[in-house]
Amino acid sequence: MDRNSGFSYLCNQCGRCCHDQVITLSPYDLICLARAAGISTGEAISRYTIRRGSILKFDKNGDCAALDGTACALHSGRPLACRLYPLGLERDRRGTERYLRLEPAAGSRGIYGNHGSVQDFLAAEDAEPHLRTNRCYTTLLSIFRQRIAELSDFDVVEPREFWRVAVREALAETNFDFNPVIEALFDPDSLGCRAESDIDFIKQHVEAIEQLIRSETDPTLLAAAAVILAVSLGYSPGEVMIGYASPPRHSG
Repeated sequence: MDRNSGFSYLCNQCGRCCHDQVITLSPYDLICLARAAGISTGEAISRYTIRRGSILKFDKNGDCAALDGTACALHSGRPLACRLYPLGLERDRRGTERYLRLEPAAGSRGIYGNHGSVQDFLAAEDAEPHLRTNRCYTTLLSIFRQRIAELSDFDVVEPREFWRVAVREALAETNFDFNPVIEALFDPDSLGCRAESDIDFIKQHVEAIEQLIRSETDPTLLAAAAVILAVSLGYSPGEVMIGYASPPRHSG
């Protein structure tokens, strides 16, 4: 579906979509969670996420870490994936959006319909700031690719193995190495970014990440950071492997 496709959904606040999910978070999602909770982005990473800030945390019972009964305690700062539900979003390498109607969560009391459009639904869920801001972070992917190419000799280093290691390191939930670029991507407060408006704050954050990328001299650190950023924005890891021979396939 595109934005003009017929679609509507009435949420009946049963909370079923807040259980047993895998919700990937973008840097902006993390910022919104932190602001809604009134805590720093570093604290939000610890309290509400796994995989270094890139996935929403669910407890041993399968409940979202932000769930309070059947309601979201951080509803004003909920991630894009939660705003889009029950729609999924796919992007190709040109940035073209395609929306998918997802299967309802087991026991869901939500009501689907065609009384409006996908665009109406996005507007009602205030999804556009997330979509727009994610496009700002997407500009970093080409900078990652450029810097990795500058630092790597793929006549000596086998590209497929290089990217296989990067994907494994980026998507590991435990036993991963410290990566200052990944830390900075999901913890902008640690960089001292300060601004009155979200627009200026995001601009500062993106500029700070660009500086880190250009100053980093270890291509393996950059590759892992590039992969986790691509995945957090809804792309496949292959988005940062364009131009490299035989990139590995990711099945996760």
